[in-house]
Order: sequence, then C-alpha cells, then structure tokens
Amino acid sequence: MNILVRLPNWLGDVVMSTAFVHAVKQSYPNAQLDVIIKKELGGIAELIPGLNQIHLFSKKDCNGLTGVYRFGKMLRPEKYDLFFCLPDSLSSAVMGWATHAKKRAGFGKEGRFFLLTNNYKKPANLHRVDEYLSLLERFTGKKIEDRKVKLEIKEKIKREDVVMLNFNSEAISRRMPADKAKSLINILTRTFRTTRFALVGSPKEKEYIDELLAAAEHSNRLDNYAGQTSLAELCRLMGTAKAVLTTDSGPAHLANALGIPTVVLFGAGNENNTAPYNKDLLNVIRAGKLDCEPCVRNTCKLYGLPKCMQLIDEIEIINALNFYLKYA
Repeated sequence: MNILVRLPNWLGDVVMSTAFVHAVKQSYPNAQLDVIIKKELGGIAELIPGLNQIHLFSKKDCNGLTGVYRFGKMLRPEKYDLFFCLPDSLSSAVMGWATHAKKRAGFGKEGRFFLLTNNYKKPANLHRVDEYLSLLERFTGKKIEDRKVKLEIKEKIKREDVVMLNFNSEAISRRMPADKAKSLINILTRTFRTTRFALVGSPKEKEYIDELLAAAEHSNRLDNYAGQTSLAELCRLMGTAKAVLTTDSGPAHLANALGIPTVVLFGAGNENNTAPYNKDLLNVIRAGKLDCEPCVRNTCKLYGLPKCMQLIDEIEIINALNFYLKYA
C-alpha cells in the first residue's frame, strides 16, 4: 500500500502532526508512507521517523488552484492508495484529488467534501494532536493509544550548560514585548551565573533580537543565532541545550518533540489546544491575570502590546528553569 499525507502549513502544526504520522505507520506497518510539505519546512520532515519520500511543495512555484492541481497530478505515477489531508484548505484537497489516490480522507471544511472520498466533521475543543489523530481513528475505526509527538536527530549531540531563548512568534500577541524580554535576559544572566544563553530567531526576527542584546548586561554569555540556522540546524542546536525557554511558537514544539526540557510562556494562545503535547519535561506558564486571556488573536486589540505576556512572573520562570538545570 502507498500512503500520502499532506502535512500542515505551520511549523508547530507540522511538529504536532508527527503523532499522526507515527500512528499511520502503526496502523499500516507494511505501507510506503510519503508526505507533502511546504518547501521551507522540509528540513523538519527529514527528522520525522518512518518516511519514505518527502515531496516539497512551493506556493510560489505552484500558485493558486491550478498550481496545486498541477503539483498533485505530478504525483500520479506513485499510484497512491490513500491520501490523508491534514490542512483544512480547499487547495490541499484539490492537490489530493489531483493525485488520483483511491481514497482521500480529511475534514469537510471550506466546501471541499466533494474532493474527498471520506470526509468528517472537525471535532471541537480538542488539542491539535488529538484532532489530527481523530481523523485516523474515524477512518480506521480503531482507537489510537500511542500518542506521542516525536522528532529524531540521528547523530549523538552532547548537552552543554546552555539555555536556549526564543522570545519570537509569528503573531505579535504571542511575542515577548521588547522591554520585558530585555529585563528577563538580564535577570536570567544574573541568576544563572555560569550558564550561557543562546538566542534564536528567523532572519526577519534578527532585528528584534539585536535590539534585545544591545541592552544586555552580560553579553559575554549571550550567543546570537538569529537568522543563522536552518530548521534542521536549529534542532541540532537545541539538542545541545539543557533547557529551552520560549514563547508559544514553533520552536516550543520542536524542543518538546526532541525531548528537551521546555518552559513555554503563553499569552494570546490557548494552551489547551496548541501547547506542546508531550507532558514530560514541560512547564507551561501563563500570567492569568486578565479577563481576556486567552483571546487567540494575532494582535492585542486592548493594549497594543500583549499585556498578558508583560504580566508573566519572572520568579516563576526562574524557578521552572532552575528545576531543569539543577537536575540536568
């Protein structure tokens, strides 16, 4: 059997979909399992165990419904028996339809039910991981017991006395306000006097990270990797850290899937739906002092900058990190 999975479009969602990929492998142990993933996220697919082929999809090269149809049509020679569509978009269903896969399963969103042979109503109020797994459960009629998000770095990496810091997020409402981040960096370097701190971010986040470091008191123990790593390299860099302190973002899910102690700071996002999934070595911190939490908006309509992030207690952060560093 040949199976094709269209993976989600965002970094955190791709990581959360690894539990689905693993469950498909368990349900169809003799099948060839391939995936479609956005080209810029391809480095993460290489760390997902059990994949046969990784098909890289570029919206720039395959624009619009005509483009996605053309891409799906190119995969027809693979003769897929089963296509699982994890994104909700019409275009992703068109892509699967164009492959001529015998069965195509997904949630019946955006009027795309006619493109799927097996479409299901999307469940409400589930964690994203459980939402994906519910699709497979309804298709197979079998309960999935093994629910774990996992990425694998093949080479052995030595842990160092380093804490990785990620204050970024695609959404402004989930990003740490600059003044709060500057203060927190100085508190961390004063508290953990022998520990190095590695700040990470995408190329477009480099200016923000540079601003934070310009106000740092102990710059000799701060390393700036913003804009310098691919996603695969970021994962390997994370592998050297004793702990990761991060906002609600893709890197939070990466660290959690790699089994690295992770402290996640939540603002606008709803941790019940999108927090890193593996509960081991995970500490989720929220201020919880505002009636509007969580708003799940990308921008803060009430305060401009996300006050929910500004109100997070630094002592709680220190205590959470101290626990992981003490026993690492």
